Amino acid sequence: MATTDEKAATSNRAVAKERRREQLIHATIKCIAKRGISATTLADVTREAGLSLGIINLHFQSKDRLLLDTLKYLVEEYQRGWRKRLETPGLSAAEKLTALIDLDFSKAIADRNKLAVWFAFWGETKSHSTYLKTCARYDQLYTDTEAELFKEIIREGNYKNLDADVLATTLDALIDGLWLDILLLPNEVNRSQAKQKVMSLLHCILPEHF
Repeated sequence: MATTDEKAATSNRAVAKERRREQLIHATIKCIAKRGISATTLADVTREAGLSLGIINLHFQSKDRLLLDTLKYLVEEYQRGWRKRLETPGLSAAEKLTALIDLDFSKAIADRNKLAVWFAFWGETKSHSTYLKTCARYDQLYTDTEAELFKEIIREGNYKNLDADVLATTLDALIDGLWLDILLLPNEVNRSQAKQKVMSLLHCILPEHF
């Protein structure tokens, strides 16, 4: 049976391993933002992280594995944010939707390095089925969740001639477009301005709730 000291040592090693892994993923995000996916090498990542090539091979074994884990890291980070906001007690459907939009334009999510990486992976989905499956599965989950919120809002407000599914896909497309503006036009569009554009549109469509 392991002693208390042995258990503590094992726990500390696990924590250190996870920190090193995240350090490499954050370095990968920076490298992809600078160079793109195809031009990023394992040597670039290790230099960015200040670590040895052996360390990255120990954690990921290959560039393909590192890239896929980086995509999963971003997806899971976004998913945790969504769940936290949806599970906040006492919020109405409109308040939940507003909270999700707040997340979309938060500093943690609408970071220009991360946005560059999202668009880089989206650009690769045609030739990489694993990227496509990873992105598509969660994209559909988010759209379906938004549609359910819109359905509730439409019922509450007795709005006529509105389709919740159309509103959800339109919202997603608008946010994607504004993310691209934040990435490409940082001097013209910031996170706060982008969020305000979304809220203004929702006010026009659902004035009793936004």
